[in-house]
Amino acid sequence: MKSMDIKDRIKNGSLTDRLNEIYIDNKVIEHQTLRYINAIEKFEDLYGKTDVELYSAPGRSEVCGNHTDHQHGQILAASINLDAIAVVAASDDDMIRVVSDGYDEICISTDDIEKYPNEEGTTAALIRGVMKGAASRGYSLGGFKAYVTSEVLIGAGLSSSAAFETLIGTIISYMFNDGKIDPVTIAIIGQYAENVYFGKPCGLMDQMACSVGNLVHVDFANPKDPEVEKIDFDLNRHGYSLCITDTKGSHADLTYEYAAIPEEMKQVANLLGRQYLTGLTLEEVYSSMDILRERCGDRAVLRAIHLITENERVKRCVDCMKQDDIKGFLRCIKESGDSSYKYLQNVYCSSDVTHQNVSLALSISEQLLGDDGVCRVHGGGFAGTIQAFVKDEAVDRYLNGMDRIFGAGSCRVLKIRGYGGIKCF
Repeated sequence: MKSMDIKDRIKNGSLTDRLNEIYIDNKVIEHQTLRYINAIEKFEDLYGKTDVELYSAPGRSEVCGNHTDHQHGQILAASINLDAIAVVAASDDDMIRVVSDGYDEICISTDDIEKYPNEEGTTAALIRGVMKGAASRGYSLGGFKAYVTSEVLIGAGLSSSAAFETLIGTIISYMFNDGKIDPVTIAIIGQYAENVYFGKPCGLMDQMACSVGNLVHVDFANPKDPEVEKIDFDLNRHGYSLCITDTKGSHADLTYEYAAIPEEMKQVANLLGRQYLTGLTLEEVYSSMDILRERCGDRAVLRAIHLITENERVKRCVDCMKQDDIKGFLRCIKESGDSSYKYLQNVYCSSDVTHQNVSLALSISEQLLGDDGVCRVHGGGFAGTIQAFVKDEAVDRYLNGMDRIFGAGSCRVLKIRGYGGIKCF
């Protein structure tokens, strides 16, 4: 469809129902309408008025399964209604041209998809890596022109890079492969691009949540072929919103804190004759407590207890969703947050106990929410974000309270959306 025609249909409201399907919250539809119109106009300024398609890929939020994927454990994650969108047109050559909002155009030939070491850490590396991942699996490539704009917050644990990888993979799927690259394969391709081309050794959780969509349960017992289950649990129907608060802590010098978690878990597993903790029982830990405490230290044992109980908690959380048990679901989230705080200990830095912004945010959240929601640390922890599942009628009170402490705009009110990477129009 011509770019002008799509723009006119958005303006006259004939595509509003589709926007509501994607973004869930009618409070953001006016904003999204203007955003899509602006994106089309930016594309037209760059590449002219032509036939275009529009694509969307969401950010993600970890729901349960904190620091379990690196131990081949289980996770529960969700796609959110903050996304990256692209206005795309096919090219008459083999060049891929991408302009991301505020950046220069990237030009890559579909015949030039090998890794360039000097591109590590760049958007070009991600695009090239996704192309290589798709081509190596026998999928077709082709040239296209795209304008991309993203609202997935960078540095807030919402996976902006995974959303971009999913966006590019979804474009390649629909434009050149009749939409036949399934979401799980797109996620695996995205992880490959990030690990090999971008140079970041991430797990697969982010890409799975962004690509598959809705609530996603993943079992990484076999990380090369993870079990992926999409859960159709409508949190919105139960009257809850997902709130993410950036606590404004510094991420500097946290490498040791993050690295210590898998390292300590590995030490416990190795002493018990395993490579990873997943598969061990609490009884096996308790029966070897003396030697584990002596050789690994108490914190490592506590982190092992978290891992083992967290894997079981993810299973219970999934069961609650399948039974449409909102109370059980929220109880699991609270237990997960408590375990992360007490056992995993990733809400404050052991090297800097003066600054405990995540701990403070959790404390304030509990006071603000009372019986109107639950909260927990989000993602890697230590200095980042927290999440809260909040009754809709309490959202304004919670948002205002968190913004008063951590600054205007610190708290974002999100919805779990039902789609992963999609062709919108």
